[in-house]
Amino acid sequence: MAEALRLAEQALANAGVDTPRVDAELLLAHVLGVSRSGVYANGEHEVPGRLHVLLGRRCKREPLAYVLGEWGFRRLTLKTDARALVPRPETEIVVERCLELLREEREPRVLDLGTGTGAIALALADEHPAARVTAVDSSPEALALARENAARLRLPVEIRPGGFEVAAEGWDLVVANPPYVAPEEWDGLQPEIREWEPRGALVGVGLHEQIARAAATHRLVLEVGDGQAEAVAETLRELGYTDVTVTFDLTGTERVVDGRRP
Repeated sequence: MAEALRLAEQALANAGVDTPRVDAELLLAHVLGVSRSGVYANGEHEVPGRLHVLLGRRCKREPLAYVLGEWGFRRLTLKTDARALVPRPETEIVVERCLELLREEREPRVLDLGTGTGAIALALADEHPAARVTAVDSSPEALALARENAARLRLPVEIRPGGFEVAAEGWDLVVANPPYVAPEEWDGLQPEIREWEPRGALVGVGLHEQIARAAATHRLVLEVGDGQAEAVAETLRELGYTDVTVTFDLTGTERVVDGRRP
């Protein structure tokens, strides 16, 4: 087992993976059906041949979440594949902020705009069971994945096709993690992003303003890219939003902007 772990780590490092040891442990844990720490408690077990298949995929820089086929997001384990973006830790802060704003709301109507895997919508339904959550996306592939996750988790989220126009229907809270990577930044992204994740869910300019203009909502919560928070916050103020707040993620980056619509 130790030798298999060493060889896997070496192969991943040679392929340029940023965290070869962690990835090797997670891949081995996955094929053994144990926790990451459990890898070291199963030293005598034979390594399944499937490890080599998964390792080969990861060495081609396919995102680890796609290789494993699932990924943790807050209290949930979501099915993940190339139909939608990998749920990221910073987006968990978006959910945290939404829950804080909804704490006193008994049965709020919530819209997750551009749901992808369904991560935000499903986490909100899980942690605020009285919320009436709707999730929309313009991608049929992403919608199918979100529905699969909702069914697996048995969470009552309405999932339907739609774009920014749905935000105008009237909500207590609209939350969105819109595409915010500038086109000129694309070539500088890691291969895991550039070569595997859906470009349409990543690249976009000015979408925060479009959502803020369209939304008929008491509260709007937006995830923003690095260095974008100040400009997005100012846009919300110019559009008449009040109580505009910026929230930091766990790395100290300004990641979430929210405001109240009078």
